[in-house]
Amino acid sequence: INCVCVCACVCVCVIAVSSQSTGLADVEEGDVSCPNGGGLSNHQGPSEELGTPLSIQRPRPPPSLDAATQTDLLPATTASSWPGPEKVPLSQTRAVLSLSLEDALLLDTGVSGEPLERSQPGPLEEGGNGEAWARLVEEPIVPSCFRGRLHDLGPRPGQDEQTEPKVEAQLPNAAHQGHSPPKANGTPPTPKKEGPAAASSPTTSCHRSGALSPVHEDGKKPLFRRNSSSDKLVKEGGEKSKQKLARKAASSASLLTRSPSLESRAKDLISSGGSSGSRRGTYSQGQSIKMFIRGRPITMYIPSNIQNYEELRMEPPTEKLELDWVYGYRGRDCRANLYLLPTGEVIYFLACVVVLHHINNHTQRHYLKHTDCVRCLAVHPDRVRVASGQTAGVDKDGKPLQPFVHIWDSNTLATLQQIGLGSFERGVGSVAFSHADSGAFLCVVDDSNEHMLSVWDCAKGTKQTEVKSTNEAVFAVEFSPTDSTSIISCGKSHVYFWTLSGGSLSKKQGIFGKYKKPKFIQCFVFSGTGDVLTGDSEGNILTWGKSAADVKTLGKGAKAASSRMDETYQIMRQTRAHEGSVFTLCVLQSGGLLSGGGKDRRVVRWSVDLAPERETEIPEQYGAVRTIAEVDGEELLVGTTRNAILRGTFSDGFVPIVQGHVDELWGLATHPSQNMFLTSGHDRRVCLWNGEEHSLEWITTLEESGLCADFCPSGRVVTVGLNTGRWVVLDVETREVVSDYTDGNEQLSVMRYSPDGNFLAVGSHDNFIYIYTVGDNSRRYTRFGKCTGHSSFITHLDWSKDSKFIMSNSGDYEILYWDVAGGCKLLRNRFDSKDREWATYTCVLGFHVMGVWLEGSDGTDINALCRSHNERTVAVADDFCKVHLFQYPCPKLKAPSHRYSGHGSHVTNVCFTHNDSHLISMGGKDTSILQWRVVGGPGGGGGGTWTLDRSDSASTNSISSLEPGP
Repeated sequence: INCVCVCACVCVCVIAVSSQSTGLADVEEGDVSCPNGGGLSNHQGPSEELGTPLSIQRPRPPPSLDAATQTDLLPATTASSWPGPEKVPLSQTRAVLSLSLEDALLLDTGVSGEPLERSQPGPLEEGGNGEAWARLVEEPIVPSCFRGRLHDLGPRPGQDEQTEPKVEAQLPNAAHQGHSPPKANGTPPTPKKEGPAAASSPTTSCHRSGALSPVHEDGKKPLFRRNSSSDKLVKEGGEKSKQKLARKAASSASLLTRSPSLESRAKDLISSGGSSGSRRGTYSQGQSIKMFIRGRPITMYIPSNIQNYEELRMEPPTEKLELDWVYGYRGRDCRANLYLLPTGEVIYFLACVVVLHHINNHTQRHYLKHTDCVRCLAVHPDRVRVASGQTAGVDKDGKPLQPFVHIWDSNTLATLQQIGLGSFERGVGSVAFSHADSGAFLCVVDDSNEHMLSVWDCAKGTKQTEVKSTNEAVFAVEFSPTDSTSIISCGKSHVYFWTLSGGSLSKKQGIFGKYKKPKFIQCFVFSGTGDVLTGDSEGNILTWGKSAADVKTLGKGAKAASSRMDETYQIMRQTRAHEGSVFTLCVLQSGGLLSGGGKDRRVVRWSVDLAPERETEIPEQYGAVRTIAEVDGEELLVGTTRNAILRGTFSDGFVPIVQGHVDELWGLATHPSQNMFLTSGHDRRVCLWNGEEHSLEWITTLEESGLCADFCPSGRVVTVGLNTGRWVVLDVETREVVSDYTDGNEQLSVMRYSPDGNFLAVGSHDNFIYIYTVGDNSRRYTRFGKCTGHSSFITHLDWSKDSKFIMSNSGDYEILYWDVAGGCKLLRNRFDSKDREWATYTCVLGFHVMGVWLEGSDGTDINALCRSHNERTVAVADDFCKVHLFQYPCPKLKAPSHRYSGHGSHVTNVCFTHNDSHLISMGGKDTSILQWRVVGGPGGGGGGTWTLDRSDSASTNSISSLEPGP
């Protein structure tokens, strides 16, 4: 019998459980059958599939997902000492040489000593084919240092990519008591080993060094094995190497016998069969929970204070949210969305919210019945009812949501009628009430390719007629103030005059004749004399009138049509008004006219006969004029293209009463001791807001986009991370840049000060966390170290309460822990961090927040979360325009929550204020900032209210028309 050298794994890795539902499992001796005998000969890697019994197939599966597998040599004495020709100890088989090192180090009990039954003779038996064994052993081993390739490789071959998170719990074991169970001979249990011996054990790191000795077989050429952390092929052997490897193998075998839950987990896995998409929920007391996102396992260790995981009950928090304030306005791409109501409130919209802002009392009310972004607005002739139309959008499964129009009461915020659900495509672009009949009808133009124009009965909610409008963009539609059968629409290269007769609509196109046809008709109004005035992209105001057809003045395309018409709509007069486009026209109560320019940013007042009377220019930082509303004879409201609303007069100028960002938002930080917060985004603006006064303290513009931010614990300075790897330190009082640093050349994703203020952690998309020491009142920073170990970009990080450790998440769903005080070292044994207390909790992956992940999540559905300072609740920002409020901790999947709507785009960030009185949330593309009031709380049973420090301020009053969802 040839003495065969048996491979032993020195750096062990997690065993794969099944082709569809992978998980960490230990295997009891006797449960692994080797069909061809010689349990080692037919297994070249970790088992990929567990059945009943667990079969190790001849084809070599791909390497382990967690750490490298190496093959070493066992001495001949080991092979010869096996208990009988038909039995192989499990510890000597490669089927179990890929267990998690962390489990092996932490667990301190033995494996059943029952030998493994071999189903049939194999090449290791006397008379077996030793050459077959040699061929199998000498197959090249693929390096399996998987952490560096996790994001790129995806699920392993034969494993369906799981699109929903799954959990499995490891069963209880004696490791919690620190002792192994009693031995079979009655010997007392041995204490669990700790200290340097455990610390020096092999780990699952991808950065191992040192090569393995080659394997010799009876003097034949050596078998080369490639180290997973190096591409060198090592060629050395000899008796000395054999002895060394024998000691390693013996050490590995001893290591494996310290796994207490081997038998229980193997039986559980075998009984479950590992079916595709299975969700094993063995939530009995355990040491760790494994959650799967996109088929990738994420192990989370259960804290010591949780005695029975299965009995944990998840309930919604007693706290709830009420929308308190909306910061911003949508003027960059919407028209005619600013009106003044008799109540003194100006009405406009942002994201999914229609805002009623009292310009004198500085209060807000909100209509929240829309399910996606509001696109248009119209006020009924009674100046109480309001119609608002929304875009279609999609739900969390990617299915399109149907757009509609709501008619609602602006006094009570009650919905009176829902118009057109299922009739509009993509969204509602324009709405208008009729005037001559006291608002009996509503005209709607949708965003389909044909821009369908429809007329609806407001009282009944029924459609009267519908017609295809044009394939070009439509910007506005309006009824004639004196005739409900006459409708006008305008847009790209057209102005149409519609007539409603006999339940159908017919149109006539406006004839430009000898005048240059503009590219866009931006807006129109009805003058006091009944004429139609349009503003176009050439900067002109055109006066239209109805006249008999005159073939001499008609354009080429209209001559043939004129023979069938008795009259046409033609340009009567052209008035030069602005340089660039005329974006808006507004008829004053006195009969005069206001026009707003785009390029020149001017507001001009015209007399009834279109003679210019007065003008003013809007400051450049607010952008071009988008829309105008009259307050009284002198005072005006102006909405701008940079999402601001200005209030003022021609004499005194204009000041902003509403301001906002103009591009996607990501950076958010709340002040540590005051009701202030800072926002930044792709528009390169950095804004400091006063959450108590609901006002903008200051705004500054940087050279690059700000993507993350954090206040120092003293609140004197704030750091902002940019998209180029730069980060700047701003003085909160003066908004001046006091420091400027650069780390790498990729965007920064997180900035976080330590609780004691002595360190700053900078997370980058180059996979590193840069650590700085802080001095000189948080104005001077010195590089302390760099945390290296993540295989994908950093997404979130938090400091421990003692300012010594960091927990971080990355783009490939890793959870790593770092000893900053010890030199930015990666903590290999994550079990030691299970009871560590964290000053903040913003990491989206972790045991305490596992329940925030919804069924079907793909790993990117949660953009941010934030734990309240009192550690009672956690707020979540998701990719489906929702803000969630969970209880904290919430370590079980499908945890219930309160869900809130308001954003019209992915919610990029959330953060509690310093006293947990409010929650700030930010939208992405909708550029919205929502401030939520936290109501309920400890002892309140949901009835109390946490208010701002200045509880008697009138500015805190807000009424929401939407109750929080389940």
